[in-house]
Amino acid sequence: MSHFADRLAAAVEEKGAPLCVGLDPDPALMPKGVDAVEFCCGIVDAVADVAVAVKPQTAFFEALGADGWAGLLAVCRYARQAGLLVVADAKRGDVPSTAIAYAAAFAPVADAVTVNPYIGRDSIEPFLAHEGLGVLCVVKTSNPGSVDLQDQPLADGRPFWQHVAELVDRWGADRLGESGFSSVGAVIGATFPREVAEARRLMPRAVLLLPGVGTQGGRTEELAAAFTAGPAGALPSASRSVIYADSGSGWRDAAAAAAGELAGELRALALSVR
Repeated sequence: MSHFADRLAAAVEEKGAPLCVGLDPDPALMPKGVDAVEFCCGIVDAVADVAVAVKPQTAFFEALGADGWAGLLAVCRYARQAGLLVVADAKRGDVPSTAIAYAAAFAPVADAVTVNPYIGRDSIEPFLAHEGLGVLCVVKTSNPGSVDLQDQPLADGRPFWQHVAELVDRWGADRLGESGFSSVGAVIGATFPREVAEARRLMPRAVLLLPGVGTQGGRTEELAAAFTAGPAGALPSASRSVIYADSGSGWRDAAAAAAGELAGELRALALSVR
């Protein structure tokens, strides 16, 4: 399997916009009578022409038990067949012996996986062992509560997340693809635009997955700094604002329209930074 960042760069070149659409099949929000697999595959069909990736939130599938895991596999396979990259939003992080099992579970399923590096490097090394797998480390998350731990000051006054960002840059330094980006990237909440800019400075070679666009309050026009390393260096992600644009019979068309509008904004933004 080729380098993750190179696959992403090729997809962005083809589509013209680095749009990722989150797949969060929430039973309380999905259209009536539609199950998780049908819903997510319908969203894939709706966004495949403009998005480069989808981001299944694994918790919604895992909540369904064994059928949910089978459903996750089916959705990931369907998305890949549609030409989309798959980012498994699993946020796994555990001691090495357990991380080996997590990595083995997700490497065949996804092009990239989100991991929690706050346990330390040895907790993500098993993921790095899988050639071709992108490893996107949680650094600064989009939720308001992220300040409780990630923003705690170190002795030199910097917030803790910046130290983690420097580690991520170091871990990915020898994993660069032909695109110039590393297979080790970071998750930075789009709801914190100042932090996005600082993250790009600290991690110039990292793909930045930027969740929180749309419903959570992240705005595309505030993400320009993420694109200064190149259009494939940032992967803004929107979930609810796209997939639940309409909860009625027109949900597919509404998702397609919302994704198209967002892709247009990102295309213009990426071009403006060049």
